[in-house]
Amino acid sequence: MLKINRQTDYAVRVVLALAKRGETVRASSSVIQQEMQIPQSFMARIVAQLAQAGLVLTFPGRDGGLQLPRPANQITLKDVVETFEGPVLLSECLQNKGGEDDCPFQDHCPVRTKWGRVQIAMMREMASISFKDLAEEALGIPVKIPRSSLVA
Repeated sequence: MLKINRQTDYAVRVVLALAKRGETVRASSSVIQQEMQIPQSFMARIVAQLAQAGLVLTFPGRDGGLQLPRPANQITLKDVVETFEGPVLLSECLQNKGGEDDCPFQDHCPVRTKWGRVQIAMMREMASISFKDLAEEALGIPVKIPRSSLVA
């Protein structure tokens, strides 16, 4: 089964909570933790990893907290997922290691090319989803869907 891990899901929640507030607003990690129902045991690790990846800013002290480092429309779902999951691959055959583990059929495999197309579509879609869009949807602001995104 292809699924993101729990830590990735919680990281998305942290960035979403900040995006709903706006990029110039700080929020305490404990408030976000409670609001987004993130276990305390995960919160510090998630914030540290998001900060290391440049997806949140951290401010220590009484007036500290968390803040987005740039506008929410410049942070995508792909950014957060790849920070916690690493490169997303649908099949190992898409990872060309150049060693003995490579598939003997990779140069002439019709399935590999289809996996590649699905992979590209999935990554393109995740890259098109900004946290601004997610925040607006969460806040009940109508989101305009580009015609190119509609399935016929």
